[in-house]
Amino acid sequence: MYDKLTKSDIQKLQEEIDYRKLVVRKNAIEAVKEAREHGDLSENFEYHAAKKDKNRNESRIRYLERMIKTAQVISDTSANDEVGMNNTVELYFEDDDETETYKIVTTIREDSLEGRISNESPIGRAIMGHKEGDRVYVKVNDSYGYYVVIKHIDKTTDDSDDRIRSY
Repeated sequence: MYDKLTKSDIQKLQEEIDYRKLVVRKNAIEAVKEAREHGDLSENFEYHAAKKDKNRNESRIRYLERMIKTAQVISDTSANDEVGMNNTVELYFEDDDETETYKIVTTIREDSLEGRISNESPIGRAIMGHKEGDRVYVKVNDSYGYYVVIKHIDKTTDDSDDRIRSY
């Protein structure tokens, strides 16, 4: 996997693992036990649904543990005048004559509907390390790209409201 994660990301992943192990696992085991008591397992829908939920939780725990184990830890600090992790950036799109605001986050916290884009996305990769007023070329692929102008950088680095994506 080798996701690029901040220390904060790893802490949030570990919190989810702990919650799943201590709370969700316990509830899932109880649900399986209760459904098993209802009789014939071959025709017991509740039993099969409870087993499926239990297995889904265990799979998520393994996935998160593997993600932490293989993560490449990156810094979430940047110079005061440069775009960095967890910064909110106002961008002017020249082709569309529009201004949009995005928060730069890691891939596991990205959510374009919430205005959070990944540092590994074309826009995120292009603007990282640039300053207010810089005109930056965003390369989407070998044959297409566009220019954005960094209008404003908000250096607040609070990521407490950013949720980890679950699949």
